[in-house]
Amino acid sequence: MLFLAASIGAFLPAAAVAQEPGAPVPAGDTLRIVADTLLMRAGTPADTLRGTARKRNAFTSKVEYSAADSICLDVDAQKVYMYREAEIKYEKIHQTAGFIEIDITTNLLKARPMIDSAGKEIGKPEFSEGDQSFTSEEINYNFKSTKGLIRNVITKEGEGYLHGEIVKKMEANVSNLRRGAYTTCNLEHPHFSIQFTKAKVIPDNKIITGPAFLTIEDVPLPLVLPFGLFPNKRGQTSGIKIPTYGESANRGFYLENGGYYWGINDYMELYLLGDIYSRGSWALKPQFNYRKRYKFNGSFSFSYAINLEGIRETSSFNRKRDFRVAWNHSQDPRARPKSRFSANVNFMSSQFNRYNPTTTQDLLSNTFQSSISYQTTLFRDRISFTSALSHSQNTSTRLVNLTLPSFSVSANRFYPLRRPGKTTNLKWYDNISVNYSMSARNEVNVIDSMLFKPPMFDAFRNGMQHKIPVTSNVKILKYFTMSNTFDFTERWYTRSIRKTWENDTLWNGQNYRVGYVKIDTVDGFKAGRDFSFTSSLNTTLYGLLQFRRGPVRAIRHVVRPSVSMSLRPDFGKESFGYYKEVQIDTLGNMQRYSVFGSGSDYSPIFGSPPDGRSGRISLSLGNNLEMKVRSKSDTITGMKKVMLIESFNIGTSYDLARDSLQWSVVNISARTTLFKKLQVQYSSVWDPYVISETGRRLNQFEWNKNHRLLRRDNTAWNFSLSYNFASGNKKSRSARKPKDEEEQKELEKFQNEPQNYIDWDNPWSLSFNYNLNYIGRNIPATGRIKSEVIQTLGFNGDVNITPKWKFSMASGWDFKMNQLSYTSVNVYRDLHCWEMRFNWIPIGYYKSWNFYIKVKASMLQDLKLTRKKDFRDN
Repeated sequence: MLFLAASIGAFLPAAAVAQEPGAPVPAGDTLRIVADTLLMRAGTPADTLRGTARKRNAFTSKVEYSAADSICLDVDAQKVYMYREAEIKYEKIHQTAGFIEIDITTNLLKARPMIDSAGKEIGKPEFSEGDQSFTSEEINYNFKSTKGLIRNVITKEGEGYLHGEIVKKMEANVSNLRRGAYTTCNLEHPHFSIQFTKAKVIPDNKIITGPAFLTIEDVPLPLVLPFGLFPNKRGQTSGIKIPTYGESANRGFYLENGGYYWGINDYMELYLLGDIYSRGSWALKPQFNYRKRYKFNGSFSFSYAINLEGIRETSSFNRKRDFRVAWNHSQDPRARPKSRFSANVNFMSSQFNRYNPTTTQDLLSNTFQSSISYQTTLFRDRISFTSALSHSQNTSTRLVNLTLPSFSVSANRFYPLRRPGKTTNLKWYDNISVNYSMSARNEVNVIDSMLFKPPMFDAFRNGMQHKIPVTSNVKILKYFTMSNTFDFTERWYTRSIRKTWENDTLWNGQNYRVGYVKIDTVDGFKAGRDFSFTSSLNTTLYGLLQFRRGPVRAIRHVVRPSVSMSLRPDFGKESFGYYKEVQIDTLGNMQRYSVFGSGSDYSPIFGSPPDGRSGRISLSLGNNLEMKVRSKSDTITGMKKVMLIESFNIGTSYDLARDSLQWSVVNISARTTLFKKLQVQYSSVWDPYVISETGRRLNQFEWNKNHRLLRRDNTAWNFSLSYNFASGNKKSRSARKPKDEEEQKELEKFQNEPQNYIDWDNPWSLSFNYNLNYIGRNIPATGRIKSEVIQTLGFNGDVNITPKWKFSMASGWDFKMNQLSYTSVNVYRDLHCWEMRFNWIPIGYYKSWNFYIKVKASMLQDLKLTRKKDFRDN
């Protein structure tokens, strides 16, 4: 590389002698050099020339230049000729070409390719200045005026490419083009383009053209525009969003998702979109997106739709008013490490997804949840505080649950009897710890038609619960751990109930009843307290069987026995005032009830203090079994662990405070995984007491009547198998590093729209999941076991038919109906700068198809052809 640092008027130094036709090399005025690393020194013939040209040229900064073949200086003509892989760097200008000529007196640069011995052009001129760059056949540029004339240019403008036969570069980088085209295809000879006779390019603003027409594969189409306007501004650009059009059998002709896009600033944007149908249906769908780097990001959308079906003035006519509110907000963990605010709201009317689904998942789902939460820590992270608003709904049953709001406060565990900083030589009282937690909720369950109406506010249930556990852990004989816990719970409510027997006659909608139980709601503060003591003893036993020969080297059995006792007084006593009795019929029969309510009688959020005393002794035995086998893949130990039984648990209890039926049922559960893919789970319930024909437990042991220790009450097996087959690159898509700008766009598409991402790295893939549930229940009347088997099967896969064709399918089998479940067939064709998709749902309620072919680039996203048959037309 040859360098020259010069002030105003500095002249380029001489170099090399290879001659191009039309570039004279006067004898005696040139200097032949071998390498291009010569620095010009004072006293050379060019030094005089530098002094004479100092007042006339426009070079005000250092110039870096080089050529692979030679550099020739014509002192008399004050020109420099550079041959083969010529390169010049001057301020923000970077020029490369096969041949470059610089006229020092006129400040002109000429660049063009060279012709090799085979007659082929090599070294097409490439010019860049700042963010602008282009290739061309010939460049003529003036350093002083920054104007130029360029022939057969290709330049990148935003997401697109601009082609022009003759380009005149004006001041402020504005360009005028004659006979050109605009395209988003990156090929030198593009697959499609919008041709025009003249155009003006204003950098970072727009491209304006005269009459323009579309060509595909050099075939002009009868789509002519009087002028063209292409946004060329970096970042957000406001403008009209062209709607999609079509016809619906039920709602008529339509325009969907049309409207206006407003790029408010670098942090916010707003879509004002809507739908309109010729038969009267319409929808408004504004969406607001926001993002601040390293702080937060989110989006808020609201949809309101009027859907009309059928013929007016007939019984088939139906008018539906639907809405949906969606809000997603996430906070960057680095913004505020000690607090976090998040939102995920998805609230809608029950029929919204029937007419206005946004994704396939929304279409197939009938349960939706929302949550808005805030978490923080206080007092040097000793106190945790959480508040939330939540919602859940089932669009099939139309039931909605709202929690407005919920709060929780929890304190870190502390040791009141331990000296600060003491960690060794701990006494038994040093391990006594205290916790505190508080939770409060205000919630309601209503039908969606009653939302935000007066009856809904009357139906709210609220309460607060405080829990204080005091715990102590003590080691006994080194191998046993004894835990003692005293639990205190207090519940606060703003309502309670009172029941009284009324002898009046009551009409219940079908007939008259003589006498009834009247339930009165009493407003006012009401507290309920209870406490209990639990003591448990635990240990762990290990059994090891080793083998000197064979692939199995050892088998280990781990047993975890546990025994615990829980004591609780009777909080149903009259002195506590939590339970009362009421007459329930004309015969004078009485029934106990909780003043806090239960079941349908205003069920309390945090329950009631328990009725009756308890002295329960619980027994449990946990097991797991594993073996150690040889492994060639482990180069360090040569062994690997294989889990035979992940867990096998048995548990029961005995209540000392009861006078009958003191033993509880025996619960058995087990879990393991076979071949790393097949998950097996087992659970069963066994009862030591006999039952009557109505299913009521009797105080008589099975051994005394049927000569068996336990009676099987129910059994459940679950088998779950999931397997993926794939060929090619199995690396996670999100973990792959993009090779270029195109792959970066594909990666962003996968992260934002995984359902539309096409993975070309795997030639084929196939996955399936199978689930089998077996449930056996004992029928008291017959003594037989009623069995029920529930099976589900789902599978999906894709295959690259060719390097540019992809076929995919997803389906399943409905074992109850003996037919295919929801099935989707997709075909994708990569057309380089275009793409084609075909989606077909061949069976079921959602039977439909959708076909489109469109330009990939978002700049021309409305240049597409769409055809579809909507499931709503079925």
